[in-house]
Amino acid sequence: MAGVPIITLNNGYKIPQFGLGTWKSKPGEVRGAVVDAIRCNYRHLDCALVYQNEKEVGEGIQLAIQQGLCKREDLFITTKLWNTFHKEELVVPSLKKSLENLSLEYVDLYLIHWPHAFKEGSELFPMDANNKTAYSNVSYLETWKGMEQCVQLGLTKSIGLSNFNSKQVAKVLDMATIKPVTDQVECHPYLNQNKLKAYLDSVNIALTAYSPLGSPDRPWAKPDEEPLLDNPTIVAMAEKYGKSPAQIALRYQIEKGNIVIPKSVTKSRIESNIQIFDFSLKPEDLKTLDDLNVNCRMLELEALKDHPHYPFHEEY
Repeated sequence: MAGVPIITLNNGYKIPQFGLGTWKSKPGEVRGAVVDAIRCNYRHLDCALVYQNEKEVGEGIQLAIQQGLCKREDLFITTKLWNTFHKEELVVPSLKKSLENLSLEYVDLYLIHWPHAFKEGSELFPMDANNKTAYSNVSYLETWKGMEQCVQLGLTKSIGLSNFNSKQVAKVLDMATIKPVTDQVECHPYLNQNKLKAYLDSVNIALTAYSPLGSPDRPWAKPDEEPLLDNPTIVAMAEKYGKSPAQIALRYQIEKGNIVIPKSVTKSRIESNIQIFDFSLKPEDLKTLDDLNVNCRMLELEALKDHPHYPFHEEY
């Protein structure tokens, strides 16, 4: 099997184009999934404080190192700053907490998980008197100053963004002394992100695609909804190439030049997801997949639309 391509970020650091996502990976499952993934030649792991499984991800990393499957320097580890820690002075302590959870001295990439801040405190999802999410008015531009301190302290090699629209990315670029290396966003054939991708390319920021398989197990999926991977066009293309629909959707991201981080805790899926480097999609098939775009977000966060920094009012 051909190896995973490596992308050079705008600061010269290198990131494997393919990695393992850990969102919704339950305790008791994710430790083994990390070891299985590393055994299958995954070298890029995507984590976040809010997933509440960093400790177990860290145990999986240590186990893989102990088993001689890899060294720490072989791995590219990403984690993310949660919305309740957006104040500049809270950023460094939050990353230190994640490093403690992961049993690591540094991460390779630290992201602002969302542009919108929540009320500071011990609750990850603080609620107000009306049982609605309690907001903070901290600007992500203040947060970015704290992110830059994380680099200066050697706690992370690179910093970036997640779920930021193009205007928000541009505002960060205007004030940044350390440039973000990536914007991690939802991306799949129903939401191809071509306009955002073109903008990010123009400012030399990589696009990292999450939910590349359409997040079929998201809790709010409607019962009558056809999953992305059941789309007849994708199914027919899978048959044509002798691949699974998931492999077609993942190869689509690779062909577009995006970094992609499918999540799974199932060993067979972890194995099959990475088996996408022995074929290419023809240009006409890539266009066919692009044409499935209907700007459909699986993760829209409707309840947060009144937040001043909610990112999805903008077209891209």
